[in-house]
Amino acid sequence: MGLPDLLKIGFVLGFFVFGLTPGMVIVERRLSAWMQGRIGPDRVGPAGLLQPMADAIKFIFKEDIIPDEADRLIYVLAPLMVLVPPALGLIVIPFGSEINGIPLQVADLSVGVLFSMSVLSIAVYGLAFGGWSSNNKYSLLGGLRASAQLVSYELALGLSIIAALMISAGHPDETLGTLDPRVIVQRQVEHGWNILGGGNLALALSGLLGFILFFISALAENNRLPFDLPECEAELVGGYHTEYSSMKFALFMMGEYVGMTVMAALMTTFFLGGWSLPFGLNKFLQGPEAWKGLLSVGVFIGKVVAILFVYVIIRWTLPRFKYNQLMNLGWKRLVPLALANVMAVAVIGVLTGHPGDAHPPKGSMLKPAAVEVSADAKAGGGK
Repeated sequence: MGLPDLLKIGFVLGFFVFGLTPGMVIVERRLSAWMQGRIGPDRVGPAGLLQPMADAIKFIFKEDIIPDEADRLIYVLAPLMVLVPPALGLIVIPFGSEINGIPLQVADLSVGVLFSMSVLSIAVYGLAFGGWSSNNKYSLLGGLRASAQLVSYELALGLSIIAALMISAGHPDETLGTLDPRVIVQRQVEHGWNILGGGNLALALSGLLGFILFFISALAENNRLPFDLPECEAELVGGYHTEYSSMKFALFMMGEYVGMTVMAALMTTFFLGGWSLPFGLNKFLQGPEAWKGLLSVGVFIGKVVAILFVYVIIRWTLPRFKYNQLMNLGWKRLVPLALANVMAVAVIGVLTGHPGDAHPPKGSMLKPAAVEVSADAKAGGGK
């Protein structure tokens, strides 16, 4: 692992995990105060900007209490299982073009989409384990609610991602799909953003619907209003983290914000062109100059922050669903819509593309290999 890799890891951890999280805490407090006609935090530091630091100091010095009948090992591991897996999902996301030929991505995996979705799905175990290991019936109920909610909405989330992957290969010049996030972004650079059909106008409506379904499912995955049933204070005291205090409670809160950041980054990658710009402006983001790479990072961060702002606005705008409404929306609305969207993308892609180009052309690697084996067999038979 060289210096560029260490710098990329340091940037992802420093900015997206330890920088953007406290930044979003102060943004959410100030924005919610503005929407509700309140003052908000303004005592610690200039304009209250150091309030997250004061909160961190408070959490560090608070007494760390573990219930007597709790399963101590799982009780301690649960907050880490909520925080660490979403942070791992960031390593496969391209957060910029390149600088001096070095791609701005921690790990360029050919199955990066599968990796990110796999590690994100692990977080549900942290919520369930936190509720169960606390030996508290209210916490257990919150953990069970979280498990049912996340499993339900992961279906619609996965189907919307499938639609995005199909749109990436739905342009007439593209006939093969990919699970590499960097290739997905590059195809949007060349043909157009997936939210607009990826260069195929017939798929524009499907791209927009896929983005909306992904966004709604992401709200449920992150336990954000109006889908915060696992921890709604009015019903469950605090949900799965009722018995947690000190830094363990803070890790649960950090995990929620890191999960929001990862979902915003995935939406940007799958639907909004990643670090690219629309209307032929990508010439300012590609090239050997270092400033172009830094500018592409700024574009990517701008899209992620804009989506996070929408997260906050929705939280302080919409009321909470009832649990039966939550399940009905997931299973009876979002999943059928996502399935229909995948079918529409498949049909439109076949009708507007060139499916024959997907077959191996004549003289491909498969045919010469067969001829060579046949020749060897004949030579052996002749001897």
